[in-house]
Amino acid sequence: MAKSVTHALVGILARQGRIDIYKPVDLPEWRDDERSRITMDQLLRMSSGLAFQEDYVDGANSDVIPMLMFDGRHDTGAFAAAKPLDHEPGSHWYYSSGTTNIICRIIRDIVGDGASGMLRFMNDELFEPIGIRTATPKFDRSGTFIGSSYMQMIPQDFARFGLLYLRGGIWDGNEILPKEWVDYARSPTFHSTEECYGAHWWMNPDNPNQFYCGGYDGPRI
Repeated sequence: MAKSVTHALVGILARQGRIDIYKPVDLPEWRDDERSRITMDQLLRMSSGLAFQEDYVDGANSDVIPMLMFDGRHDTGAFAAAKPLDHEPGSHWYYSSGTTNIICRIIRDIVGDGASGMLRFMNDELFEPIGIRTATPKFDRSGTFIGSSYMQMIPQDFARFGLLYLRGGIWDGNEILPKEWVDYARSPTFHSTEECYGAHWWMNPDNPNQFYCGGYDGPRI
């Protein structure tokens, strides 16, 4: 469910005019190859084309396990950004926790001051304005929020986050997220009879008006 919180953080930066999701992202390791065409929109929609194996069982076939627990754990965004392209950007959908940590690395660099700056940004711009008091994000050694996987809150605070989106980004009359950003979250990228994905939010394939955060092993908002 941390991925949907990551979506909100990008939305706040977009509202502030600090990021354009339709422009290619600027990463040093991508500047001289075809990955330089990847946009934030494609990262949010899990359609960047970057190679990544989302396997939580077979460690020998997994990218997410070494990213979170072994070689990549100190700089999760750099680990994922080092992956080559498997597909043309925007042409193929597959679920990838690595892309979320690339996004969080980009947010970190925009906000500045490492993990401390990120925590202030999250608290000042998102959590405190909607009354969330128990949010506990986890950061790697590089100061990147591990937005693919690690965000703890009590259930009431997760519910507050869901209500923010249910209310179109408005809280007590204040615009935390533009309504268009909430609509963007639930505009389908991938749609099958079994599942439907928007931009770091899931949707009910039988009813696109129902959209939700979905976490590992079953938690839902």
